[in-house]
Order: sequence, then C-alpha cells, then structure tokens
Amino acid sequence: MFLLLVVACSLCCSPAAAATEAEALVRWKDSLDPAPSLTSWRLGRNASAASPCSWSGIICNAAGSVVGINLADHNLTGTLADLDFPSFPNLIRLNLANNSLEGSIPVNISALSKLSSLDLSTNYFNGTLPPEISRLSEILYLNLFFNDLSGLIPHQISRLRKIRYLNLSANTFTGSILDTLAANLTMLDTLDLGANNFGGEIPPSLGSIPSLRILELDQNPLGGPIPSSLGNLRLLESLGLNMAGLNSSIPTSLGSCRNLSYINLSGNQLTGELPLSLAGIGAMMEFGVSDNLLSGEIPGVFFWSWTNLISFQLQNNSFTGLIPPEIGLARNLTTLFLYMNKLTGSIPLEIGNLIHLVEIDFSDNSLSGQIPPTIVKLHRLTKLHLQVNYLTGPIPEEIGNMTALQSIVLNTNQLSGEIPISITELKDLYFLFLYNNNFRGRVPPDLGKNGLLASVSFSINRLSGELPQGLCKGYGLVYFTASENNFTGRLPSCLRNCSKLARVRLQLNHFTGDIAEAFGVHPELRYLELTGNQLTGGLSRDWGRCVKLQSLILGGNRITGEIPPEILSLPELGEVDLSSNLLSGELLPILSNGSKVFSLNLSHNQISGEIPPAIGDLSELQQLDLSGNRILGLIPPQLGETNKLQALDLSDNYLTGRIPDELGNLVSLQILLDLSNNSLSGPIPYNLGKLIKLEVLNVSHNKLSGSIPNSFSGMVSLNSWISPTTI
Repeated sequence: MFLLLVVACSLCCSPAAAATEAEALVRWKDSLDPAPSLTSWRLGRNASAASPCSWSGIICNAAGSVVGINLADHNLTGTLADLDFPSFPNLIRLNLANNSLEGSIPVNISALSKLSSLDLSTNYFNGTLPPEISRLSEILYLNLFFNDLSGLIPHQISRLRKIRYLNLSANTFTGSILDTLAANLTMLDTLDLGANNFGGEIPPSLGSIPSLRILELDQNPLGGPIPSSLGNLRLLESLGLNMAGLNSSIPTSLGSCRNLSYINLSGNQLTGELPLSLAGIGAMMEFGVSDNLLSGEIPGVFFWSWTNLISFQLQNNSFTGLIPPEIGLARNLTTLFLYMNKLTGSIPLEIGNLIHLVEIDFSDNSLSGQIPPTIVKLHRLTKLHLQVNYLTGPIPEEIGNMTALQSIVLNTNQLSGEIPISITELKDLYFLFLYNNNFRGRVPPDLGKNGLLASVSFSINRLSGELPQGLCKGYGLVYFTASENNFTGRLPSCLRNCSKLARVRLQLNHFTGDIAEAFGVHPELRYLELTGNQLTGGLSRDWGRCVKLQSLILGGNRITGEIPPEILSLPELGEVDLSSNLLSGELLPILSNGSKVFSLNLSHNQISGEIPPAIGDLSELQQLDLSGNRILGLIPPQLGETNKLQALDLSDNYLTGRIPDELGNLVSLQILLDLSNNSLSGPIPYNLGKLIKLEVLNVSHNKLSGSIPNSFSGMVSLNSWISPTTI
C-alpha cells in the first residue's frame, strides 16, 4: 500500500505533470492581452521539461506542482475560456482580482477539487453563476465582488459547507436570498450580498448562522422588517442593511449582539425610536441610521458605553429633543452628523471634549443659543456646518485656533457681531458661508491671504466697508456672493484673474468703479448679478468669451456705451438684465443673435433705432422688456413668432404705426402686454382677443382710434385693462 501511494504521488508531481501545467498557463496567456509582468511565462526550448514555479504570480508546492496563481492587479484583458482548469489538480488559491477579464465563469472551474480560495473580484465577468461551482467542496473563500454577473444564485451554492467568506456584492443578481444558506453554510463568517437586485424579505433563518461576523445586504430592493432573529448572531461585528427598502422598527434584539462595532441602517423607511437596548453594545464604533423616518430623542445612555464610537450619523430623520450632553463622553468621535432633524435647545458645552472630531454637521434643525465657546478646542475639526438653525450671538473669537478648519457653514441663523479677525489664520479654509445672519462691521482685511478660498458668501447681512482686496489671492474663487449688504468701494481687482469663477452675486450694495476693471475673461462663469450698485464704465467685448454664461444681470448701475453683440451670441445665455443703466446704441446688432435667451430686459436706458425683424428668431424668449428707451419705428410683425413669450413691455418709447395683428398669435402671453406711452395709431387689433391668458393689458397714451373689439369679451384672465378711453 505504501509503495502504491509513493508511485501515485510521483506520477502527479512528475516533470510531465509540471510541463502540462506550464503549457496550460502559456496557452491561456497567449489568449490574453498580457501585461509585461507575464514575460517570464515561457516554455523554453524543452517544453516537456518546463516548470512554471519561477514564473511571475505562480506558487508551487515542494513537489513542483502549482498550488497558487496570484495575478491580481496585472492589467489582464481577456477571458477564462482558454484556461484549462483540469490541468491544475493541486491548485489551492486562484486570485485574478482587479483586472479587466470578461466573459462567463467556465463550468469546468469545478475541476479544481482542492481549491480553497477563489478571488475574481473587480473584473467584467458576466452571465450567470454556474451551479457547478458547488463542486468546489474545499472552498473557504469565494469573492466575486464588482462584476457584471446576473440571474439567480444557484441553490447548489448551499452545498459549499466549508465556506467561511462569500462575497457576491456589486453585481446584478436577482431573486430572493436563499433560506438554505443558513441551513447549510454553518461555518460562514462573512456574507456580503450588497449592491445587487435581490428582492423579497430578509430570511429570518440568517439569524441561525452561529459563526457569522459580517452581514452585508445593503443596496438591494428588499423590503419588510429587520428580522429580530438577527439578535441571535452573538459574534456579529458588522451589519450593513442600508438602502434595502426596509420598513420596520429597529428590533430591540440587536442589543444582544454585544460584539457589533458597525451598524449601517441608513436609507430605509425605518420608524419608531432608537432601542435603549443598543446601549449594551460596548464595541460600537460606527452607528448610522440616516435617511429614515425615525423619531424620539437621542438616548444619552448610549454614550456611557459607546466609548469607542468613531462615527455617529442620524441625519435626515425626525429626532426631537436636545443634543444630549453625554455625547461628550464619546471622546473618540471623528464624525458627528445630526442634520435635518427637529432637534432643539443649545449645542452642549461638552462638545468641546470631542477633541478627535473631524466633521460636525448640525444643520437644518431648530437649535438655539450661542455657538459654545468650547468648540474652539476642536483642533482637528475640518468641517463645521451649523446652518439653518436659530443660533444667536457671535462667532467665537478664538475660531482661528481651529487650525484644521476647511469648511465653515453658518448661514441662515441669527448670528451677530463682527467676523473675528482670527478667522484669517485658518490656512486651509476654502469654504466660508455666513449669509443670512446679522453680522456687521468690516470683513477682516486679510481674509483670503491663504490663497485657497473657493466658495465665499456674505450675502444678507449688515456688513460694510470695502471687500478685502486679497479675497481671491489664489485666483481659485469659484462661488462668491456678498449681496444685500452695505459694502462700498471698488470690487477686488483680483476678481479679474479668477478664471474658475462660476457664480457671482454682489447686488444691492454701493460698489463703485469701472466694471471692466473688475472682470475679465471667465470661461467657467455661469451666473453674474451686480444689480443695484454704482458701477460705471462700458461692457467689454471680452464678455463674449465667457462661453458658459447663462445669466447676466447688471441692472441699476451707471454702465455706459453700447451693448457688444458678442454678449447675445453666447451659446448658453438665457437671462439678460441690463436695465436702468446709461446704455446707448441701436437694437439691430444686439438682437441678431441669442437663440437661447428666454428673458431680455434692456429697459430704462438710452437705446435707439428700430426693433429689427430678427427678433422673431428669439424662439425661446419668454420675457421681453424694452420700455423706457428711445426706440422708434414700427412694431415688427415678426414679434408674433416668439410664441413662448409671456410678458412684453414696449412702453415709453417712440413707436409708431399700427399694432400688428400678429401679436394676437402670442397665445402664451400671460403676465403683461404694455404698449403704452408711444405714438401708435389705428384700431386695436381684433386678434388681440385671442390672448385669453393675458392678465394685464395697457395700450394707453397712444393715438389709437376706433372701439374696443368685441373679441375682448373672451379675455377672461384680464384683471387690469387700461385702454385709450381710460386716459
């Protein structure tokens, strides 16, 4: 018997067997688009004596037979169709993760009878999972994460009784989660079925896998309750059920899983309160129940035992009551998100004990009181978001000590006082939103000296003085608003060189100076509003190079000169308001372009000339206001082709001739039709009676004659009609 065993072993591990393995590997390599790392895979002159044991990614046993193939991260492209699995009778580990392999998983992979570890993750394998995979009776580790596999999970997979790690996540598997998994896979340590298309409810039988430590079923269209039987998983350390369509309360039985360190139940429709039994889980490190329908108060008792807590995320629920002061006991917290709830009261002073905090977001609650002075102890904090509350008082003077801060968002509160000078010491600050508060005084003159500011908003406060000239020192400013304050002086000259600017709102201040000196070429600019200032100078042709501009709103300034035709030629421009300036020139070159413009307001300027027939080409136009200018001549009938027009104001000009019948074709006119204070003559067109949506019509102070057309009786929406007879 002993002799027979020796003979058998020598045969299976003979040079011929090794050569067979080598030849099989080379044949497969030749079918791929191999990476340079496989250049060692060569048979040499004597193929029958070739051994792959020294080849890249190949591991052999003492007898020279291949027991491991590790080609993870080798940039391989191709399929497994030409890999002859039966040629590797001793293969124990196969790792092809993180490549670009595709095609189906071959049925003959089942020939690897000794295989204990198979990793095909992060490839492009498709098709169904072959039932024959159940013949891998020695398999302990199976990872098919992030492929394009689909269809049902074969029930035969339940025959893999030795398996400890099963990861089928990030595919498109369908059907329900097999009940038989729990009955047969009793050795299972990790079960990850996340990010698929599994339906149905979570099988309660999963609670009977005694060795289970990690259970991930997230991002599936499941439904139903969280089974209370999961509380039987006494070794469970990680539970991921987020975005799974679950609609129950959180079972109190989960409190029996004393080893749980990670719970993610976010993105479901869970209701009820947080079970107090969870306080018994002393191992808790990450707790997430965001984006649910949970209510009640945040139990302070949690933090007596959750001393290892790192992340606590309850955002977007309906939690009420106070932020418990006991939260200060969770001294290892790095992430604390409570935003979009109904929390009240003040932010507890104990928040200053959380010296490891990196992110705080308490926004969109009903918190009141002052920002606690202890918050300045949080030297590692990068994100401080407290917006949309009822906070009062000043920003703590020592905020400059929070040297890691990158993002400060305090908008829409009732904060007051001056912006602390120490804020200029925050060298990593790139996001500063203080709008809609009661801040007063000057903006610290050195703000922006770090050169990193990208988004800044001071709008709707009581700030005064000049803006810091170095605010955009690094030329990285993207979003800048300071509207509705009392700012004076010139705009920062550095704005001219901010090529990344996308949105600027500085309206309703007292800014002065030449607009051409403040702005240059901004290829990313989409929105600019400077209404209600005292800016002077002319409009540069460079505005025509702001190719992404969608809204240009400069009304209520002292801008002079002609309007460059390049402005209305901008391909994305939809809204233009240059009203109440000192602009001159004729309409013809202005209105020859602008096919996407939907709102055009040039009112109260000194524009002259006639309305060109090309105005009919503005097919997207919804609002047109040319009132209060020096426009003369006829109203072109082509204006009736702008069939999306909702408001038209040509009043206070020098228009003559008849009102065109074609205006009756503007059936979308609803807000206003004002032709008053011109020199129009002739009868009121019968056709205007077709404007049944129109609410305001004014044709007074003209030279019209005749009677009011009978067709006007059908204009049922009119609530203001000023006719020639009411002069």
